[in-house]
Amino acid sequence: VFCFFFFKQKTAYEMQRGLVGSEMCIRDRYQRRVHGDYQLRGRMFKKETVIDAKGHILGRLCSYVAKQLLNGHRIVVVRCEKLIVSGTLTRNKIKFREYRHRAILTNPTHSHRHFRSPARIFVKTIKGMIGRKLKRGEHALSRLKAFEGVPHPYDTRKRMIVTDALRLTRMKQFRPFTILCDLCRRVGWTHEGEVDRLEAKRVQRGKVYHESKKAADKLRVQKEKLQASASIKEINNKLAAFGYQSQ
Repeated sequence: VFCFFFFKQKTAYEMQRGLVGSEMCIRDRYQRRVHGDYQLRGRMFKKETVIDAKGHILGRLCSYVAKQLLNGHRIVVVRCEKLIVSGTLTRNKIKFREYRHRAILTNPTHSHRHFRSPARIFVKTIKGMIGRKLKRGEHALSRLKAFEGVPHPYDTRKRMIVTDALRLTRMKQFRPFTILCDLCRRVGWTHEGEVDRLEAKRVQRGKVYHESKKAADKLRVQKEKLQASASIKEINNKLAAFGYQSQ
């Protein structure tokens, strides 16, 4: 008895998939970095997380946000003008002045972009913490939004804080610090007055909404008490028919 076994010849793709061990790991990692498979991570988290940047240290908040962006989260940072930079205002002005002098003599258009608005400074700080030249970093950066003040879509949403990045938990009380809007105003940012005006209007709208909500809650509680008293009165009348007296 003769048995014939026919073996199907493997294709080049199947031979490539036959890699084992470290070779397969290196090949897969390279493909993810080059071809941008990391964009699939952004589909896991569709809900945006709104962070209120007031009272946070710039570098510590940026490190936390950068890590979450690389993990696929969508983050919105509001009130970037209230971020805090350690050190006195004079020291930070000198550092920013030295930073503004960085340029390329041959072609200045290819040199540094010296942003002066707090939101752009925040975004540029995060750029240095992620691989922005890789596909993973590009997709991570596309999931970030930063604003001065609190614009309309996010003024009615719940805002979170990062406890590990707060100045109250990470700096001693006697250490000097600089609010980012004060520094930006002295280096060329001209929209602080407009942001303050819009913030005042937002706070006023919030107060009106809070008062109306308190009044509605008070009416709801009174209505529940009346309904409860009416039901208790009906029960007492039934008990009185059997000879029981309510106290």
